Amino acid sequence: MSDSPERISLAGRLRNNFLTGLVICAPLAITIWLTFTFIDWADSWVTPYIPKRYDPQYYFNITIPGTGLVIAVVLITIIGFLGKNLIGRSIVNFGESILHRMPLVRTIYRSVKQILETVLKEQSTSFKKCGLIEFPSPGMWALVFISGDAQGEIAAKLNADGEEMVAVFLPPTPVPTAGFLMFVPKSKIIMLDMTPEEGAKLLISGGLIAPDYKPARGAPTAVLPPPVTQG
Repeated sequence: MSDSPERISLAGRLRNNFLTGLVICAPLAITIWLTFTFIDWADSWVTPYIPKRYDPQYYFNITIPGTGLVIAVVLITIIGFLGKNLIGRSIVNFGESILHRMPLVRTIYRSVKQILETVLKEQSTSFKKCGLIEFPSPGMWALVFISGDAQGEIAAKLNADGEEMVAVFLPPTPVPTAGFLMFVPKSKIIMLDMTPEEGAKLLISGGLIAPDYKPARGAPTAVLPPPVTQG
């Protein structure tokens, strides 16, 4: 005789409907809020410097969200176009030569420029792969983002034993905005097929949202030992 399915009370059905609606509405609401917050932040920086005769809000007498952001994108694109020719490159080099003579400013400028060039470089392999390392102790594994091979003095000192070292970034959960920069032997890293975006989702969700994985054909599968039976 099969058990009859347990009936859900009215309060339980209402709770389930509310949670389902929350899952649907919360990501949408947060996305809209973050988008408009970024647009308002960009407008607050750019709009005050726009002459009134070029500001559409002056003619329509209404606030048009995104005006400052659009103008900033257009100006940055124009500056990038002018910076590629000889005259623009000369102006940029002259401005950089002035900044390099300022003790504190030159350090900040060089650091920010190097970070942006590394992140925006099309050929860059920064954070394009995920991996696993044993951390904080043997037998415990942590998800890391691969930054690239060790370079400069660090590579010269760490690679002296013939072991190729790799720079990895170990972020915390659930906010992967800070973490540890670590140099790990390449042989100690288990490379993963998941993308950095999927790895970030896994971290932010605390392991609840795992990406789908289909093993390649012919890949070896782990064989578990048979259970031990007591006679």
